[in-house]
Amino acid sequence: MLIATPNSQWLNRVTCGLLLSAGGLGLSQPAAADFLADSKAGLEARNFYFNRDFRQDSASQSKQEEWAQGFLLRYESGFTEGTVGVGIDAIGMLGLKLDSSADRSGTGLLKRNKEAPRAAQDEYGEMGLTAKLRASNSVLKLGTLQPRLPTVQANDSRLLPQTFQGGHLNSLEIAGLTFDAGQLKQVSQRDSSDSEDLSITSGAARAISGGGTQNSDEFNFAGATYKWNSNLATGYNYGNLDGFYKQHIFTVLHTLPLGDKQSLKTDLRYARSTDEGNSNVDNKAFGAMFTYAFSGHALGVGYQSMSGDTGYAYINGTDPFLVNYVQIGDFANKDETSWQARYDFNFASVGIPGLTFMTRYLTGDNIDLGAGGADGKEWE
Repeated sequence: MLIATPNSQWLNRVTCGLLLSAGGLGLSQPAAADFLADSKAGLEARNFYFNRDFRQDSASQSKQEEWAQGFLLRYESGFTEGTVGVGIDAIGMLGLKLDSSADRSGTGLLKRNKEAPRAAQDEYGEMGLTAKLRASNSVLKLGTLQPRLPTVQANDSRLLPQTFQGGHLNSLEIAGLTFDAGQLKQVSQRDSSDSEDLSITSGAARAISGGGTQNSDEFNFAGATYKWNSNLATGYNYGNLDGFYKQHIFTVLHTLPLGDKQSLKTDLRYARSTDEGNSNVDNKAFGAMFTYAFSGHALGVGYQSMSGDTGYAYINGTDPFLVNYVQIGDFANKDETSWQARYDFNFASVGIPGLTFMTRYLTGDNIDLGAGGADGKEWE
């Protein structure tokens, strides 16, 4: 039986602006004016404590518990003047260990010590640069990327974010239509400062095998979302992890106004994933989330089902585009069916802006654990 255990964590983020100097960039005066005047930078501090208690008798360690401090410095330039504007973005990241031990490591907050794999390093860091070109309403970025697309969503749920190396074109040339396309080559995981090739999320309950090739240096993606009006948007996205899988994702997002401060939001997602030579990927994933909002309250019900020979396929370390993907589990194992109940409250409705509350419960069953095994279950 599969059992997902809940964990507790707290995260505090403080963002402050930095002043930029306008001199010494070697640009012409008009070009420098736009390049610098539209520039912005921010320093974000993250203090993160993570505690997860394993309650399975078969767990290899009793709990994971670590405390860390992180800093993220982001810079985004404007664009030079001309038909094709040129700019540059940069990100610097630093993670510091405050508390950890070999028997409590593995939370994903800190980088592993290569000389003592069960222990965490005292510190780790990374710097990324991104060149960007703008023509009309289209922007091409080359270098360090943090994509948030249905086919690939960079993870940012720990101390430092996951980053990729590659290229990404975002185009808004047609009113209401957003088009994205690009290619990713390597990834730096959220608890690492090393670049590595891409791989597929696997696991016994997912029933995905990697064949003879375990890594890939090419993920291609393309997709479009069209906003029909202020209440309806539909989309199609394609992703291909070379040698592993091809994926087609269809989305519908609709909000139905019901009166004063009331609405019903519908979020529908369907994905079809198939193998590409070096894996056995074969999955159909359907998800639906319905949320009724009134005043500061929101009540949500979600349903998700997996069918096919395997579970859902996505790049290792990323966030899967699933309605029932939450803090720990994705509820995307082979043949799994899952439900979600969720409640949110925004305290701005009672005069306390910035404070929100959320609670949810998910349960999944019918997980195919292989020949001769009973169906698995999980909850979170």
